[in-house]
Formats: sequence, C-alpha cells, structure tokens
Amino acid sequence: MKNKITRRSSLKKVLAGLTAASVSPTISISGTLPAEWNATMLKGNINHSVCKWCYGKIPLETFAAEAKKIGLTSIELLGPEEWPVLKKYGLTCALPNGAGMGIEKGFNDPANHDELVKSYEELFPKLNAAGYTTVICFSGNRRGMSDMDGLRNCAAGLKRLIPSAEKYNVTLIMELLNSKVNHKDYMCDHTAWGAALCEMVGSEKFKLLYDIYHMQIMEGDVIATIRKYHKYIGHYHTGGVPGRNEIDETQELNYPAIMKAIFDTGFKGFVAQEFIPKADPLTSLRQGVMICDI
Repeated sequence: MKNKITRRSSLKKVLAGLTAASVSPTISISGTLPAEWNATMLKGNINHSVCKWCYGKIPLETFAAEAKKIGLTSIELLGPEEWPVLKKYGLTCALPNGAGMGIEKGFNDPANHDELVKSYEELFPKLNAAGYTTVICFSGNRRGMSDMDGLRNCAAGLKRLIPSAEKYNVTLIMELLNSKVNHKDYMCDHTAWGAALCEMVGSEKFKLLYDIYHMQIMEGDVIATIRKYHKYIGHYHTGGVPGRNEIDETQELNYPAIMKAIFDTGFKGFVAQEFIPKADPLTSLRQGVMICDI
C-alpha cells in the first residue's frame, strides 16, 4: 500500500512532537524547571500551599518570603503565634492547627471529648479573627475499638462542636493517615470510613483531609477514590511514595494526572506540598508546585 505508515516514519513523527514540546515553558514530572520560570507562570487552577514542618530548619520568616516568590499563597499547620508572620508576607494559613490532643488522642475516645471541645472552642474565635476557615483534627488510635464504635464516638464528639463551628465559620478537617507505615493503629485510615463519618456528622462544617501519600499506601486507586468521594474532601496533601520525598519520577504516583482529577471535581480548596525534600529544600518545593500546577 502506498499510504502504509512504516514504523520508522511513525517514530519520526513522535520524536518531532517531543522536540516541539520540549521548547515550551512547561514542567515535566521530573521537576525540571524552565530557565525563564517565575511565579507569574502559575496557571491559577490549583491553590498551592505547603506544610512548614517539612522545612523545619528554615526560619518561618525566611520560608514565608521564599514561599511568596515561588507563588504559594499559604503555609499551613501553624498555630496562632505564627500567623502574624504569614500576614506580613500576604500569605494565608489554609489549614491551621492549635487545638486538640495530638494524632493518637482524638474524637474516637469519649474520654477525650470534653477536653477536645474546650480546646477547639477556644481556638474558633481566633481563627475567625484571623480570617481562617479551617482547622485540622484527628480520629485518634483504635486501641482495640471497632470501626463502628469509632464512627459513633467520633460523630458524637464532633457534633458537639458543629454549632460553634457554624457560628465562627470554621470547618473541621479530619486527616486520613496510613496505619501501615507511619501511624500505627490510627483509625481514620481509609477514605470510605472517613466518608461514613461525614455522613454521620451531617454538616458541611466537617470534611476530610485526603493525604495522597497516606492513602496511596493504605488503599491505592487514588484518582478513582477522589472522583468517588470528592464531596467529602476539604483539603489535599501531597508526598512521594515510597519514602514521602519529592513528587518527581523517583516515585510511583503521577501527580499531574492526580491534580487534573482533583481540578475536574470542581475543587476550590488548597493542595499542600507535604513531602520531605532530599535535595535542596526550596528547589524541591518549587519543583513540586510546578508539577502540581496543571
């Protein structure tokens, strides 16, 4: 056949396409930044945040200034004493902390409820005054408790806070964590369990933090899970699997595809980088933001 396409001609077309693509000012999953990149090149489809604890050696003041240059609009998991620094640099705190009893002691134990309610109700007015609308919370560890009892207990404790949360316009965000590697015995370790809790609480003032790193370890099927449960998700965290390091080609997740799935659900909240950099911290952070900027 005269029009038969040979393997060699097909390969030439593919290589030509790749060459053309290589000159455009975009970033690949490898995280290579184009020489002309700057923060103004962010597309605006994703609200970018970062968790400060991953960059503990960098003073907050310095980190805030650098985050601003990168194009981040939030630094999170910070408490009231740190918020003024963010304000100074025109940044928000997309997911503050400052209340609770830690990861292991959460709402699944009724013995914690009085202290937890007091702690969060004291923080709500401060969040409202700062203009912040979310706060992190945790289920706590199982300690032999059944999933159903944990659901009932968490729902009972959280419902006590909903009137105050509504008054101060604060959404409680419970983090999904893996109990396989990092947080042994943690109860809220599957998305379906968290979604069931959202249904039991029955308020838009309670949502889930879908940590992509943790949920890839626990259940995989990240994109399908996001599509199925997105209405219950109020926040996202990143992280490379395995190892919780850079989100580049060294790990198993395709973050541009995941970000597109998140965007396609209509999500308007924040996606925070929460990987522990092995290379230069700020370079890795910049790369992570660009990889996720679909």
